[in-house]
Amino acid sequence: MREMDPIRNPYAPGAGQRPPELAGRDRELDQFGVVLERVERRRPERSLVLTGLRGVGKTVLLNALRSAALDRRWGTGKLEARPEVSLRRPLSAALHAAARELAPRHRAPERVEEFLAVLKAFALRSNPADAKIRDRWQPGIDVPAAVGRADSGDMEIDLLELFTDAGALAADVGAGVALFIDEMQDLSTVDVSALCAACHELSQNGAPLVVVGAGLPHLPSVLSASKSYSERLFRYVRIDRLDRTAADHALIAPAKREDASWTDEALDAMHEISGGYPYFVQAYGKAAWDHAPASPITAEDVSVAAPEADAELAVGFFGSRYERATPAEREYLRTMATVGEHTAGEAVPTADLATSLGRKPSSLSPARDGLIKKGLIYSAERGSIAFTVPHFGRWLRSRPSE
Repeated sequence: MREMDPIRNPYAPGAGQRPPELAGRDRELDQFGVVLERVERRRPERSLVLTGLRGVGKTVLLNALRSAALDRRWGTGKLEARPEVSLRRPLSAALHAAARELAPRHRAPERVEEFLAVLKAFALRSNPADAKIRDRWQPGIDVPAAVGRADSGDMEIDLLELFTDAGALAADVGAGVALFIDEMQDLSTVDVSALCAACHELSQNGAPLVVVGAGLPHLPSVLSASKSYSERLFRYVRIDRLDRTAADHALIAPAKREDASWTDEALDAMHEISGGYPYFVQAYGKAAWDHAPASPITAEDVSVAAPEADAELAVGFFGSRYERATPAEREYLRTMATVGEHTAGEAVPTADLATSLGRKPSSLSPARDGLIKKGLIYSAERGSIAFTVPHFGRWLRSRPSE
C-alpha cells in the first residue's frame, strides 16, 4: 500500500476550474471541432449555446472550447454577463483580445487598426451622453475612434457592424473569431435582442464569427422571448451530470497518474454521494484523498471524508447562495425543498407551493421573480419551478428550522 500525500492531491473543486480529467465531454469537443472546420471553409454553421445546472461544468467546457479555437489560431474573447450591466464594455474587451490574437498574423497592420478604431467607437458609446470629459470611460485602444461605424447608439445596428468587421479581419488570415459568453441568461433584453439579430445576419452572410454561450436551463426561453427565430439560430447543447463510466474515469485517471487507485466499493460510494455532478465529484474526491491513509481509497475513506466535504459545500456552494435571498425568498426556497422531496428532479408545481404556504399564487410572484433574477431557481416548465443548484433541496432539508 502507498501512503497518500495531500500535496499530490489531484482533485480540483473550484468555480470554473478545469478538473485534472475533463471526463464525459468528448462529444461536445468533437462537435465544436467540426463547427470550427466548417466555418473556416465558409460552410453555414450555427452558433452554440450550452445549458445546464450550476456545478455541471459549463464554464470549464466553455474554456476548453476556447482552447480548441486557439489551437486553430482563431481570435477568441470571453466575457461574463452580469445583470443590469451593458454588454458594450465587456464585449469590447473580449473582441480586443481576439484582435490582438489575430494581429501578429496579419500582413496589413492598417486593417487591424481600422478594426480597432471601429471597436473603440463601439466601446465609447457606453458612456452616458451627458458625462463630463473627466468621467468618461476610455478603452485601452491606442487609435482614434472611427466615425460612422458601430457608433450609432442603437445596439442592434452597432453590434452587427462590429461583428461584420471582426469577421472580415479574421477572414483576412484564413481564420475566424469565437466569442464566449458565460452566464448568458443575465444579458439585458436589449443586448439579447441585438446579439440574436447580429448572429442571424452573420449566419446568412457566412461570416467567420461564432458565439458560444453558456447559461442556466432557462436560457433558451430567454433567447426565444427576444427573437422567435433564436430556436433555429443556435444549436442548444444540454450539459448534464456525468454518467457512471465518465464519473469513475474522472476519479480513476488522475489518481492513476499519482500511482494511486480507488476500490470498486469506493467508486460506488462516490457516485452515490456526488450524483455524478462534476463539481461534487471533485469536492468529495479531494476530501476522500486527504482522509485516506493509503492507496487504494476505500468506501470507508469516502464515508469518513464526506462530512468535511459537506461542511465545505454548505458554506461555499450552498450557503453563499442562500445568504443572498431575502427572508421571503428563503421561505419560498425552504417550501420548495419540502414539497420537492417527493417529486422527480425536485421540480415543484407552483400551485403546490401556494397550497403548502396557504397563500394565493399571485402573492408569491415577487419572491419567485427575485429568486429567478438571482439565479437560484428557474422555470423548469410551465407551472413549475426548480433549483438551479444540484442537491440544493437536499441541503435545505438538512438545515435546522429558522
